[in-house]
Amino acid sequence: MKALTKTDFHFKGQKSVYNGKVRDVYNINDDFIVMVATDRISAFDVVLPKGIPFKGQVLNQIAAKFLDATQDICPNWKLATPDPMVTVGLICEGFRVEMIIRSILTGSAWRAYKEGSRELCGVKLPDGMIENQRFPEPIVTPTTKADEGHDMNISKEEIISQGLVSAADYAVIEDYTKKLFARGQEIAAQQGLILVDTKYEFGKRDGKIYLIDEIHTPDSSRYFYADGYEEKLAKGEPQKQLSKEFVRQWLIEHGFMNEPGQKMPEITDEYAESVSDRYIELYEHITGEKFIKADESDDISARIEKNVKEYLASVK
Repeated sequence: MKALTKTDFHFKGQKSVYNGKVRDVYNINDDFIVMVATDRISAFDVVLPKGIPFKGQVLNQIAAKFLDATQDICPNWKLATPDPMVTVGLICEGFRVEMIIRSILTGSAWRAYKEGSRELCGVKLPDGMIENQRFPEPIVTPTTKADEGHDMNISKEEIISQGLVSAADYAVIEDYTKKLFARGQEIAAQQGLILVDTKYEFGKRDGKIYLIDEIHTPDSSRYFYADGYEEKLAKGEPQKQLSKEFVRQWLIEHGFMNEPGQKMPEITDEYAESVSDRYIELYEHITGEKFIKADESDDISARIEKNVKEYLASVK
């Protein structure tokens, strides 16, 4: 099975390229970006040494679907998806924070709570909660956006006082965050899922705030199956979930959390294929649509280059 882990395109008008953990972003004339969702996979802020076939297509197509389904709530950067692994959109100047919103106490928030923390990003948490319990209402728990290393939890007050986002802009992106999450929860519920938590990124262009990057994908979000949630919660059993958490758990079981002295376990072809199958399952559950694999007989890079060049030529 083929996986795209590296790109090296040269598009007309290309000013620069930014290689993120899983996406390669090409700047076209400081006006558009061509965002390629590669098959790289990251966990614990490190890129794993093997790509996951079809992962980029899964993420790109889920994000495109949810960008389209939420554009009545706030404007977003997407203009087109000329290839299954590519979105072309408007360049925005991104805020240096990520807006994380949570409806259930789980993951890193639960790990901190279990160790005694009763405050998360300035939000007070009640005593007596159990793992995977719903909050009375969703809480917004932002992080800084780090170019390298770990993103750090930060409060609304710290964001504003440090000048990362103005008070006026923060009020807008917090409102958008809550409304986008409510829409995501509605759509998830129609598929028998619970949207547990997610992250959003926002940017500005010509004084206007846009939703940027991905939205409601299994890399940026955690989903539980609604069926059985209450029973598992009452029994203290792990929830059946749709997210990238299963990769993190596999790494933890193999002694890796990207801490000093730890060695990345071997990612076999068989394991990479099993992760690919899980991502396709995620796509079909989250969207309610059958996943159609892009033609594997193609040279993936050549296909992307052709499709993007044709699109860019059409908008000049």
